[in-house]
Amino acid sequence: MSTWHVILLGLLEGLTEFLPVSSTGHLLLAGHFLGFRSPGKTFEVLIQLGAILAVLSVYAAKLVRLLVDAPSDPRARRFILAVLVAFLPAAAIGAGLHKYIKGVLFETPWLVCTSLIVGGVVLLAVDRMRLEPRYRDVMDFPVPLAFAIGLAQCVAMVPGVSRSGATIVAALLLGTDKRSATEFTFFLAMPTMAGAFAYDLYKNYALLEVDDVKSIALGFAVSFLAGVVVVRYLLGFVGRHGFAPFAWWRILVGGMGLGALAVLG
Repeated sequence: MSTWHVILLGLLEGLTEFLPVSSTGHLLLAGHFLGFRSPGKTFEVLIQLGAILAVLSVYAAKLVRLLVDAPSDPRARRFILAVLVAFLPAAAIGAGLHKYIKGVLFETPWLVCTSLIVGGVVLLAVDRMRLEPRYRDVMDFPVPLAFAIGLAQCVAMVPGVSRSGATIVAALLLGTDKRSATEFTFFLAMPTMAGAFAYDLYKNYALLEVDDVKSIALGFAVSFLAGVVVVRYLLGFVGRHGFAPFAWWRILVGGMGLGALAVLG
């Protein structure tokens, strides 16, 4: 793995992980056209640790406050329970289909491109709907709503769909506003991505060599720095511009990817 490949992919991961554009889809397409291959596709999953730590660093104070308040605050306990319940479907399905996802879906670039385009159209349509939100604060999300969002997250196991995109669309259709829908994806990302990291490392650590570990460490560092920037400013951007810019980006990248596959294979 060349250093510039690692830096580029780490940058892509950090910049796209929390945007509704599919970080995995971008990484897989970039890797395909650059001829970049990692053993068991571990690099693409393990550098997500940088994005996890980016969320933790930005939301550290809020997380500490939640844990401190939980013993005496029913609202804090309900929110923690809601995030954990939302995480469960992805944990169960991801573990059961891990081999198929990594061995088949991750190796199908045309599927990634198609998912990007379809997801972009869906995101654009939902963004233009005149939805009346009932929930404007993530702390008020009821547990059944969180579980439904967690079920929607499972669709993102198809690369190109986008974990954040699936959860945001589901949240909006279920009655949240754009800002709280986006913020909930940050909290849900923590157990989801940490679980994916731990499980993939457990399944594939024997495949890793010293150079692979060095590449993963560099990719992690780059994704962390880029992720911090995105997490800090994404909520404000969404509040001002909505999700249409991300939808059009998905359609553009997916269309260019299909064109490149038709020409280059």
